[in-house]
Amino acid sequence: MSTLSPSLLHGLRLALPLAALLLLAACDQQRQTAEAAPAAPPPPEVGFVTLQSQRVPVATELPGRTAAFRIAEVRPQIDGIVQLRLFDEGAAVEAGQPLYQIDPAVYEARVKAAEAELARAQAAQQSSGTRLARYRQLIERSAVSRQDYDDVVAADAENRAAVAAAEAQLESARIDLDYTVVTAPIDGRIGRSNVSEGALVTANQSQALATITQLDPIYVDLTQSSGELLRTRRALAAGRLHQPNGSEARVTLQPDAEGHGYPHEGRIQFSEVLVEQSTGTVGLRAVFPNPDGELMPGLFVRAQVEQGEIESAFLVPQAALVRAPDGSAFVWLIGSENRVERRSVSVNRAIGGDWLVTEGLAAGERLVVDGLQRVQPEAAVTPVAVEPAPSVAAAPAG
Repeated sequence: MSTLSPSLLHGLRLALPLAALLLLAACDQQRQTAEAAPAAPPPPEVGFVTLQSQRVPVATELPGRTAAFRIAEVRPQIDGIVQLRLFDEGAAVEAGQPLYQIDPAVYEARVKAAEAELARAQAAQQSSGTRLARYRQLIERSAVSRQDYDDVVAADAENRAAVAAAEAQLESARIDLDYTVVTAPIDGRIGRSNVSEGALVTANQSQALATITQLDPIYVDLTQSSGELLRTRRALAAGRLHQPNGSEARVTLQPDAEGHGYPHEGRIQFSEVLVEQSTGTVGLRAVFPNPDGELMPGLFVRAQVEQGEIESAFLVPQAALVRAPDGSAFVWLIGSENRVERRSVSVNRAIGGDWLVTEGLAAGERLVVDGLQRVQPEAAVTPVAVEPAPSVAAAPAG
C-alpha cells in the first residue's frame, strides 16, 4: 500500500482550509442573494357580492299632463231674466244644487193655463164617455143607428186624445217652470259666474252661465313611444314579463322639483288605438284619486307606469358591469380556487343604480363589484365580501 509523499500531504493541508473558506463564502453569497430577492406578492383583494335571483318589478317613466275628470258648462234651457245667483264663485257644488233663479212668473202662468185646458178636456171626455155608455145599451136593442153609435165612439176617442194632449202640455209647462231654477249637473268646483242678477238669458245660448269642473278623481294623460309599447306587449305575450294581478297597471307620480311626491296611486284606464303620426307616440289615460284637490287640470307631471314583473332576474351594480368594444356586456365572477372568470350577460335595462340582467348569471355565484381594475382572466384573487347596496324596486326604462 502506497503512502502519500510528504510534499503532497503538505499541499493537501494547505488546500483544505482554502476550500472550506471558498465554500463558506459561496453559502454566504447564496444566503444574501435569497434575502435580497423580494417575496412573491399575495393575490389582490377584490370585493364581491353573492348573487340571488329575485322577482323584479319593471316600470317605465312617462311624461303626462293632468286633465279634469268631467267638465260641465251650465246653460239655461228657457228664456228669462236672472233674479238670483245662488252660489259662491269657486265653491264646491253638488249635482242638483240650485245655481240661478230665473223669473218664473211667465212659466207659472203657462202652468195654470195648461191645467185649465186639461180640466176642460177631461170634462169633455167625461161627457162623451157617459154618452158612449148609454149608446152601447141602445145599440144592443137597435134603438139607435150604427152611424150614430160610431159617431159617439169617435167623439169619445177624440176627447180622450185631447185629454192626453192637455196632460202633455201641462207636463211641458211644469218642466219649463222647473227650468227657472238652474241646477248643477255634476259634483265639482264651480268657477266664476258669467252673468249677474238682471241679465237676460236665452235657451241654449252659446255663452255658459258658469263652468263646473270635477277634480276627484282626475285624469293624467300620458304619452309612450309606440316601440316601447310594442316591446312590452310582446314581452307579456312571450311570458318574459308577468302581470301578477292581471289587472290594470299601477301608476305613481314622480316627486316634483321640490321633492314632494304624490301619495295616491292611479290605474291605467285605457290606451289609444291610434299612433300619433307626428310624434310616433301612443296616448295612455290614467285615473288618480284627488281627494284634497292637490292636482289641478293642466299640470305637467312625470309618472311611473308599472309594466309587470320579471321572474328570476338579477340586479347587478352598474359599476360591476363592463362593456366590450363591440358593445356586449360582461362581468367578472370568482370561481373555484378563487380565480376570476369572465362571463357574458344579457342586460335588459337600467333600474336605479343597477342593471337588470336576465341571462348569463346563476344564484349563488360570486360577482366582483370592487377592484375590477386589479383582475385578470384566470388570475387568483383574495375575495372580500361586501354589503350590497339596497336595490330600487322599480325604475324607468331609460
